[in-house]
Amino acid sequence: MTPIAPPDDEQGHPGQTAEQTAGQPLLPLAGQTPPIRADAARNRTRLLEAAARLVAERGPEQLTMEAVAAAASVGKGTVFRRFGDRGGLLMALLDHSERLYQESFLTGPPPLGPGAPPVRRLEEFGIATLRHLAAHRALLLAAEPEACRRFEPPPRRLALTHLTALLREAGTGGDAELLAHTLAGHLDVALLHHLTERRGMPLERLEAGWLDLVARITRT
Repeated sequence: MTPIAPPDDEQGHPGQTAEQTAGQPLLPLAGQTPPIRADAARNRTRLLEAAARLVAERGPEQLTMEAVAAAASVGKGTVFRRFGDRGGLLMALLDHSERLYQESFLTGPPPLGPGAPPVRRLEEFGIATLRHLAAHRALLLAAEPEACRRFEPPPRRLALTHLTALLREAGTGGDAELLAHTLAGHLDVALLHHLTERRGMPLERLEAGWLDLVARITRT
């Protein structure tokens, strides 16, 4: 998968759209990768086609580097050199659909792409992302096997139950259970670590963000 790297300043730049700065793209375009030799590109395509056939026949859970090598009639080492590990292979399989998805909101037609009001684009971005995730759920979860486990621990389930009850008690409109998940997302330890250690945000900023989020969700 070809991710789009965020700019150094995640707050954005005043007076600029999310897509461009002074006529130039603010984010790298989806699918930008260093050029490779034609024969290497053919070999990569051959391996990905073999992997896609195996996924279609057996599901992503059964996909192994050895199986891809056998299906493509190459040595196992060739697959490892090209993709690194099973996770890299799975992400490469997702690359094409990810490019189309990213291009749809970066350069595609409105309301998802540029040209529509920002709130309308936010709405469409969420819908498009949910559909993209649903369509490729099996591959995405196979590439990140620990993703679902974060919702299983009893402390998290208790926190969600507590948040849902408080939202209902407060008379918050909308789907209280889904809103509780939104609130719980702000209280994620991996997010806290990323924002404080990687982004250098003080804890006070996260606390202020929490109060702002609560105020917005419970506003009637």
